[in-house]
Amino acid sequence: MSDFILFDPMFRTQYFIGLLLAVSLSLVGAFLKLREEWLAALGLSHIAAAGGLAAGPLGIPVLASAFVFAGLAALIKGLLPRTDNSHYALMIFVGWGAALLLAANTHQGEVIGQALLRGQLYFTHTPHLVAAIILLAILLSALSWLSPKLLTERFFPDYFSANRLPAWRHRLLFGLLVVGAVVLGTLAMGAMAAFAMFVVPPWVAFVLVKGWRKALVLTVIIAAVAYTVAFVLAMLLDQPFGPTLAICLAATVSLRFLANRAAREQGAPAEGPLGGRQQLDQ
Repeated sequence: MSDFILFDPMFRTQYFIGLLLAVSLSLVGAFLKLREEWLAALGLSHIAAAGGLAAGPLGIPVLASAFVFAGLAALIKGLLPRTDNSHYALMIFVGWGAALLLAANTHQGEVIGQALLRGQLYFTHTPHLVAAIILLAILLSALSWLSPKLLTERFFPDYFSANRLPAWRHRLLFGLLVVGAVVLGTLAMGAMAAFAMFVVPPWVAFVLVKGWRKALVLTVIIAAVAYTVAFVLAMLLDQPFGPTLAICLAATVSLRFLANRAAREQGAPAEGPLGGRQQLDQ
């Protein structure tokens, strides 16, 4: 029955759109966790949701409006001399408030707002598939160049400034990837479900394996499996996809608890420098 659901022509495109996004979001989430900026996913998703609701009054497509709003928020954050998760918390408040006000004062705003919060994966089509493919292609092609720089910046914050090396290039690229992942994830999965996809897979994977590369691979596996199970369950049980995905991702946290318990019984530290037992293998 699951094979029928996953590969039925009516749902096949939607399934693969979500699968591609699950890979992209979880990978970007691993680096957000590394940089201790995991709240960026939720802050920018609320700004993107507000941007999507502003599309009607502005007379532009929802996707374009969401990108503009999230991009501007990320740009403003990037221009600040020093930022932390408090700034992303502010984005949540501003985005949430603006989204509700726009929903209450625009034509069909309530309907659009619910779609953005709960996700509209079942209504995605070829343009979303193309966008998801482009996002993942850019992410994978840039990973070998981007990953060492982000790891170096995490463990040696003054490395680039001390050696007079330009840091704006990898920061800009990573910022664009975050914005793209947040916008596409929010529009397809919903704000909270996309946030869960950013946060949970790397959080779980970081305590299960040793080595950064292995952690990234396991992150993707957890995301893909949880997404597939959620997609099948939502279809079989006729449930909204976003909440189903969030519950399935939350269920994987049991693996983290089991790993920490096993580590304690063996006398090994349950946590490491990245929130798990990774080794820097770049």
